[in-house]
Amino acid sequence: MPSRVLCLLLLSFLLPGLTSAQGVREHTRPSKPAGTMVSEAQANDLTLTLSTASLRLVQTWIRTAGTIDKSGKILTASLAGKDAALVKVGQRLRAFPPSSKSSMYQAYVTRVAALPGGAAVEASLSGSGRQNTTHYVMEIVVERGPFLAIPNEAIIEEGDRRVVYVQRTAGQYVPQEIRTGIQGELLTEIVDGLKEGDQVVTFGSFFIDAEHKLKGTDQAPMTDDRHPH
Repeated sequence: MPSRVLCLLLLSFLLPGLTSAQGVREHTRPSKPAGTMVSEAQANDLTLTLSTASLRLVQTWIRTAGTIDKSGKILTASLAGKDAALVKVGQRLRAFPPSSKSSMYQAYVTRVAALPGGAAVEASLSGSGRQNTTHYVMEIVVERGPFLAIPNEAIIEEGDRRVVYVQRTAGQYVPQEIRTGIQGELLTEIVDGLKEGDQVVTFGSFFIDAEHKLKGTDQAPMTDDRHPH
């Protein structure tokens, strides 16, 4: 029998076995972990910090200009638009002269009077204001929620999209696209994309994002089917 024919016959017997073995190897070969891997040493160098998505009071600060009366204790200001509806008697605020932010004074809203398109606000300082200072910046603290929220620094903005990095296992961080609601001074409401208890990267998130994009671990941030839109 010619050698060429013999080779073909041998291949016809061996090929199914080789294909089967290759398939077994593909199934048993360890898959490449999703997301970005960070070693413990890298995490320590970066001071990598995690925060838990949980129900929290999201605070927004309403800033306005106010003037103080002759007693040095009563501040008055005018608000317009939607901010006016958020201000209530009893809310905390802090006030400081524009020329000296270090001179911070604590106060409480003591009166809110409706005006066309806004409101007049009166606040009482806990002590006397700065001498020879009439004008103050007022920052009124409005508590919203509680909402499922995470720290602002955990969120990476990419155009109209917002992404966070979620810890799936120790050292493994996966990009997750989220939808947000109210953004406060420190926390942002999460409308979709996370569940309570998820661990997200806060300090160090931009390093992980840069590593993720550099290595091309995934083509795009994953969406989470656990959360209905």
